[in-house]
Amino acid sequence: MSLYKLSFIIATRNRLPFLKITLEKLINELLPGEEIVVVDGNSTDGASEYLQQLFEQGKIHQFISEPDHNQAHGWNKALLMAKGTIIKKIIDDDVHSYTAIRKCADFMLSNPQVDICISNCLTTDLETPKNIQTTGRLKYYEAWKAGKTPCFTFSDVYLLIRKSSLAYLGLFDTQFAMLDWEYSLRCSWLKASIAYYTGYNALAVSTQGNVTSSTNAARLKTEGLIGKAKYGYKGDRSDISLYSELKIAVGKAINYKAGSSVITANQSSEAGTERLGFVYNNLYTIIEDYNRAIDARFIL
Repeated sequence: MSLYKLSFIIATRNRLPFLKITLEKLINELLPGEEIVVVDGNSTDGASEYLQQLFEQGKIHQFISEPDHNQAHGWNKALLMAKGTIIKKIIDDDVHSYTAIRKCADFMLSNPQVDICISNCLTTDLETPKNIQTTGRLKYYEAWKAGKTPCFTFSDVYLLIRKSSLAYLGLFDTQFAMLDWEYSLRCSWLKASIAYYTGYNALAVSTQGNVTSSTNAARLKTEGLIGKAKYGYKGDRSDISLYSELKIAVGKAINYKAGSSVITANQSSEAGTERLGFVYNNLYTIIEDYNRAIDARFIL
């Protein structure tokens, strides 16, 4: 028996301003039967000390800080540490609807054959946080369910995983920068039982300095070729998930200028921190407003 119904896992490094916002929200939202697991990649910006303090105060349940080889390595450690029946990745600079997440987790608990649950997603970036876009993989999911394609892609930002299913689906591939892209292809190619929630359990926020935005085009091309060869993936609109594509485009295209309204992880001034908190508070309100406006359902 699992010790917890739901594990929230975070892998992070040198993202203290974002981490504080995300963890404060999560800690305040946490319910009995849930745990928080944080893997820090030996941060040098004060994040390790901040997390150690939270751990000693009993606000997070598990915590380690040590060097990672790459982001997949960090996330894999968190997956293995999780003690919950269902695991939800919490990415430190994204916004999450814990109400929607719990609906997804409860659906999985009520349907023990389900390995994975994914949902629609909202996206924005810190340059224009009022510009909200809706994204989803429903038509690709339906094509896969109908047997028209052997696999399809989806992002880890809205992914819930049953821990016992890791024995079949495996961990994240440490060879891939686009770890969610490879993992989604693998899970769907293995014919995992995937449930689709038409609500929004996450709002992806593109920020400067995230790992995805620093990935180079040559590596992406190589990974795309591997995915096509290994899983027979022919692509839909592109060779990477829409979420990953957005993060790369924003990370490479935006020039952050002095005086801009953009808030970056490096801005530790009081004004910058206050502005960052204001933006994220609005985004948490926005995702809940979107969910209240629709009659979401599960597809299995």
